[in-house]
Amino acid sequence: MMMHGGRSSGNRRSGPREGGPMAAMRKGDRARNFKATMKKLAQYLNAYKGRITVVMIFAIASTVFNIVGPKVLGNATTKLFEGVMAEIAGTGSIDFDYIGRILLTMLILYVTSALFAYLMGWIMAGVSTDIAYRFREEIAAKINRLPLSYFDKTTQGEVLSRITNDVDTVNQTLSQSLTQIITSVITVVGVLVMMFSISWLMTLVALIVIPLSLGVVAFIVKRSQVYFMEQQDYLGHVNGHVEEMFGGHRVMKAFNGEERSIEEFEGYNTTLYSVAWKSQFLSGLMMPIMSFIGNLGYVAVVVVGGYLTVRQTITVGDIQAFIQYVRSFNQPLMQLANISNVLQQTAAAAERVFEFLEEAEEVKETETPVKLEALQGRVEFRDVRFGYDAEKPVIHNLSAEAKPGQKVAIVGPTGAGKTTIVKLLMRFYDVNGGAILVDDHDIRDFTRQDLRRRFGMVLQDTWLYNDTIMENIRYGRPEATDDEVIAAAKAAHVDHFVHTLPEGYGMVINEETTNISQGQMQLLTIARAVLADPRILILDEATSSVDTRTEVLIQQAMDRLMVGRTSFIIAHRLSTIRNADLILVMNEGDIVEQGNHEELLARGGFYAELYNSQFERSEEEVIEDEALLIPID
Repeated sequence: MMMHGGRSSGNRRSGPREGGPMAAMRKGDRARNFKATMKKLAQYLNAYKGRITVVMIFAIASTVFNIVGPKVLGNATTKLFEGVMAEIAGTGSIDFDYIGRILLTMLILYVTSALFAYLMGWIMAGVSTDIAYRFREEIAAKINRLPLSYFDKTTQGEVLSRITNDVDTVNQTLSQSLTQIITSVITVVGVLVMMFSISWLMTLVALIVIPLSLGVVAFIVKRSQVYFMEQQDYLGHVNGHVEEMFGGHRVMKAFNGEERSIEEFEGYNTTLYSVAWKSQFLSGLMMPIMSFIGNLGYVAVVVVGGYLTVRQTITVGDIQAFIQYVRSFNQPLMQLANISNVLQQTAAAAERVFEFLEEAEEVKETETPVKLEALQGRVEFRDVRFGYDAEKPVIHNLSAEAKPGQKVAIVGPTGAGKTTIVKLLMRFYDVNGGAILVDDHDIRDFTRQDLRRRFGMVLQDTWLYNDTIMENIRYGRPEATDDEVIAAAKAAHVDHFVHTLPEGYGMVINEETTNISQGQMQLLTIARAVLADPRILILDEATSSVDTRTEVLIQQAMDRLMVGRTSFIIAHRLSTIRNADLILVMNEGDIVEQGNHEELLARGGFYAELYNSQFERSEEEVIEDEALLIPID
């Protein structure tokens, strides 16, 4: 069972930033596939085609009622004009009953239109929120299927940006802009029909401005899209930097890194400001320019309309209705122009989400997995070759065997490949060549979940989460009872110090884990492993940052945990693995020596050099430490 994952209380690592600001700038300059992204987004909408169809019906009904309104009002205007002229000529009067009926009809039309618009917005809010929910759910599931190599090269901020900023952008567009697109398109078509029904000549004059409007839209969109994509990219950079600095603020302050941190943040923030300003400025130009062009068309329509009225080709009411239609025609055109700009930003956000969801996943599980009722604990490395980059191997040709119940120590200088061996054992990475066998079965023949359930890990980088001490220990086996948790705590020397805490096992460990000591954190992770009761252990000695007495307690808890289990120990202090059954001495990706402590010292080879250079403590100090040991029952 894996003992780590989620919110870390140890050192946080966000990974490289892919070359810094200039690299990200080049990334933003690359062309994006707008059509393909919107097609994928449309596929998500297919699941809601029933509701979207209802929305379209409501949109059509709402828009039609709005479109009919000016024509009906034009009839009232004509009737009023005729009545006034009849009164002046003394041949009649204004028919207020007729005008009243028309106004009542207008009220019914507009109220019905508003009701349909409300229902349309309510349905689309549900659709967009549900899609955002699905996106976040798929991203969260995807995170667990991604290989560790992805997180080695991607910052936490980049991933967070996709699950927050990018998904929110898509959500807002779908909830607000999609209905506006539908109503705007229907309005344009409907108004165009009504305009032609009044006067084809005035309609053609009004349409002259459309090519000019489309040209302006295309010009602005082409230039603004690049900046919108860079804006989304740099939001991720800013998030990543802030998260990283907040997570490691104590280290940053200890090394007086405030100024460097601010300078780096200023670099990202300045670039974000620049591209955001450019994108918003360009998008802000669209509405006033479109308004200006629309007013030119409006003036032309008024001139032609006046001419036709003088010649009595159309009525005064038709002129009034046509002017309303021209305004109604220009408004959705400007809305579509603005929405097209929003869609560019949405496409950039959606594309980042889809890119993440399409990242290469871990190698698929075998279709016929091995299922063992009981694991003996035999582990064999057979001609293992591996490199994080296949062309640059870090493990060249490693062969070794650990028998059931053996205590195997892995030692060597930094960069020798010790941690890589652990990652291969847990199948965080798959070998490039050779095989790792557990009970004579290739670990690739197990499901990852089943394989990792057989292992327990106690690492130097402890991980506890924001919950009670009881639940942090229970993380090793969620179905365990309170009595079982307490028994594991006693075995790991946790029970004693827990009773000194204000709320005992019910004390909540805060998010920064500052209310317990480093040694207590390590003992809790050992208790978690005791509760999991795995057959194979992976232990990373974590006693370098604790006092001598706590170090002894931790060491004894680990010794108790290893009894009867196959154990792999990444040894940093060679004095702690003198009683190991097998010591694997690694250097530059290969096992250069193996044997027990006495055998390796007798050879006078690489291990003897490491041991003698590190083991500087006097015999009196060793005896003093051993006197602190608590006897194991």
